[in-house]
Amino acid sequence: MTSQFLKSIRLIIPCLLLGALAPVAVQAQEGRLGVELNKFEPAESGGCRTFFLFRNQAGMTLEAFEMSLAVLDKRGVIDQLLSIDAAPLPIARTTLKLFEIPDIACDNISEILLHEMTACTPQNAEPMDCFEIMDLSSKASAGFVK
Repeated sequence: MTSQFLKSIRLIIPCLLLGALAPVAVQAQEGRLGVELNKFEPAESGGCRTFFLFRNQAGMTLEAFEMSLAVLDKRGVIDQLLSIDAAPLPIARTTLKLFEIPDIACDNISEILLHEMTACTPQNAEPMDCFEIMDLSSKASAGFVK
């Protein structure tokens, strides 16, 4: 084989692989609600301010969306339960919501557990189980898990 032919093959193969993988990445997000614990910052009250990003690709606006969270300290022990209301979550939008976790420093939080969905209601529809459509992630120093 000629060196020109080998160079052409080296250029074509990565393009084919990227083209084959691109539809999979798009499909993985459709019909899903991404909830990302984006960052922490110390709150003036001495607690911890949390920044959550809600990426609503679920195909519906959520007019009610409340979560019960368990906050675990550095030892992995539940420090407190916290309920947060993030509604509304408009269709096909990314929404930023800030919540304060009282009485615990950010660097003492090891993990936040999504304990329970207390409300999840699409606009003009019956309540549903959002656990089925949620993907959790964290860019903060603590994990965010179901």
